[in-house]
Amino acid sequence: MVPVRTCVACRKHAPRTELLRVVLHEDRLVVDDRAVLPGRGAWVHPKHQCLDRAVTRGILLRALRVSGKPDTSPLENRLKTLMDN
Repeated sequence: MVPVRTCVACRKHAPRTELLRVVLHEDRLVVDDRAVLPGRGAWVHPKHQCLDRAVTRGILLRALRVSGKPDTSPLENRLKTLMDN
């Protein structure tokens, strides 16, 4: 059986392999490719619409239960890399 997760932005269910796990690591939002970093993670589709919505509307921070304004540049850089491929 394939593990299924829910995208925090669009709320659609998808296999875990189709989503990115995002965690707060050293006050920065980073993509956890192997899904092994400690702490609470949030799952999101690797699509511009979902990532943009999750960041700009604060959905990702609520899902991670984070207050304040962590550095989103690692996540944004990853998004650019995904869009280039």
